[in-house]
Amino acid sequence: MSEAILSPNFKTLCVDTTTGADVFALKEIGVEDSVGISKKGFKPLVISGQGFKQPFGDETFDFVFCGGGVVEKSVRPGDLAAEIGRTMKPEGFLVVHTGANDTYSFESLLGLFNFCRLVKSQDFGGFDSKMPFVREIVLQKFSGAGNSIGIIESSSSDSVNKCSVPSYKLDLIRKAEPLIEEEPKKPWITLKKNVQKIKYLPSMVDISFKPKYVYVDVGARSYGSSIVSWFRKQYPKQNKTFEIYAIEADKTFYDQYKSKKGVTLLPYAAWVRNETLYFEINGDPGHKEVEKGRGMGRIQPVQSSDGSTSSGNVDQIQGFDFADWLKNTVSERDYVVMKMDVEGTEFDLIPRLFETGAICLIDELFLECHYNRWQKCCPGERTAKYQKTYGQCLNLFTSLRKSGVLVHQWW
Repeated sequence: MSEAILSPNFKTLCVDTTTGADVFALKEIGVEDSVGISKKGFKPLVISGQGFKQPFGDETFDFVFCGGGVVEKSVRPGDLAAEIGRTMKPEGFLVVHTGANDTYSFESLLGLFNFCRLVKSQDFGGFDSKMPFVREIVLQKFSGAGNSIGIIESSSSDSVNKCSVPSYKLDLIRKAEPLIEEEPKKPWITLKKNVQKIKYLPSMVDISFKPKYVYVDVGARSYGSSIVSWFRKQYPKQNKTFEIYAIEADKTFYDQYKSKKGVTLLPYAAWVRNETLYFEINGDPGHKEVEKGRGMGRIQPVQSSDGSTSSGNVDQIQGFDFADWLKNTVSERDYVVMKMDVEGTEFDLIPRLFETGAICLIDELFLECHYNRWQKCCPGERTAKYQKTYGQCLNLFTSLRKSGVLVHQWW
């Protein structure tokens, strides 16, 4: 009971304690008004209930304990944190035991409980083989913090459009696979092989302690294109459930998403503002294989048309301010993975993400950059579809990494 973290007259709660051992231990040291909550309950020490939906009133407890890696195991960590914030008294204490020991997860946990200040953190050996290492984190709820999370958000003008990049994030970027400095002579081979060398963020850190997990596929194409073939089958999700958004301008693929659970289709073109666009489908012999004979689509503003004849199929489609949508869909405390394959529009979208500060919301970005690459069909010839050079693509990737974005060269 040192440091006034615990007192005999405290009202305490142990979250997701299946047997009530934590409650019993508190009572043994004189904290009689202690109770546990668990899905099945274990009377008289533990009542039946969920940590993320507690049957207690606001500001009930002086002390809350989450042991045994409860927070990282929760399927709804954001709701769990919100309920703890609601039922804790101002200036009450929260003690969390976690098996995660990297800086990324530590900072994520502090962000999850952003209604608290850090009191102290210490590491010690675990109690069994399931949790051989324990990091104990002691937090205290701010006085007058209210009953919900999300209250300690920066509102300064400098924070709106600029990312604060801590050193641990830059360290992770330095550990990532190196960018391909020299333009590949056979990009259809080199870039495809490079995907196998990617160091995914979840392979380097524990991604627990996020309110929610989101995957955004910009230029998703068909449901099986990258959502199924790559993200659902290959991306290391650490058993987290992701909300999935598929952004696709080509109406040919829309029917595929109607019966897919867990995927939200945005049938528009990701753009820098809300306006009507031309969407053109055409083939590119130097590009990757088209899907079921369907060429890749490109967009351009309606007013930019010069009346020239197009070699492809042209439709009008609604474009939307992608950066604005992202800022209204996720928060900086969420875990956001993005794949972007937008046929050259990345040179419009990425600057807009920086301009609005929405780039700060992305934890990991898989970007295909389109340039006048060498064509597979025609040795010595470059594709005429794109005007940017490989050097400009490399500059884009480099600037993203220098700005604290873990970006990978995608194919």
